[in-house]
Amino acid sequence: MERGLLWLPLLVAFFWLAWQGTKEYQKVEAYRLWAEQFDKAKYDIYAVMGKKGDNITWGKPTTKGPIKLETFSLVHVSQIYLLVDDKKVEIDNLPTKGRAIEIEFLFSEPANPVRVPFTEIPLASEWCKYLQRELHHLQQGN
Repeated sequence: MERGLLWLPLLVAFFWLAWQGTKEYQKVEAYRLWAEQFDKAKYDIYAVMGKKGDNITWGKPTTKGPIKLETFSLVHVSQIYLLVDDKKVEIDNLPTKGRAIEIEFLFSEPANPVRVPFTEIPLASEWCKYLQRELHHLQQGN
């Protein structure tokens, strides 16, 4: 009986991990269906983001699909920065660690900046480079 009591916490932990894995799988599947409408999209545990044409849509992933979706146009964006721990960082000189990783979009008209969270610095830097190139192309076209 004592052996059974010793294994009980491991059994509970196993079922909890399996349940968490199922929830994450459902989030990824819901994201996959949502992302089909975009030219380029990203998923991580903090946020989903998609780009179609000049529009950026982002929100929070859930098992039923992304929620709290916001959309804005790159046409109205004046600058795009990579922030690590609320400090602007150079794309060519990335820190190796950081707690809060975000891409910040500043708008040409007075508006609150938009910050899209990321889990990894390399992923955020690749997206930042891509979006900065897209913004540059838009600005050169005008």
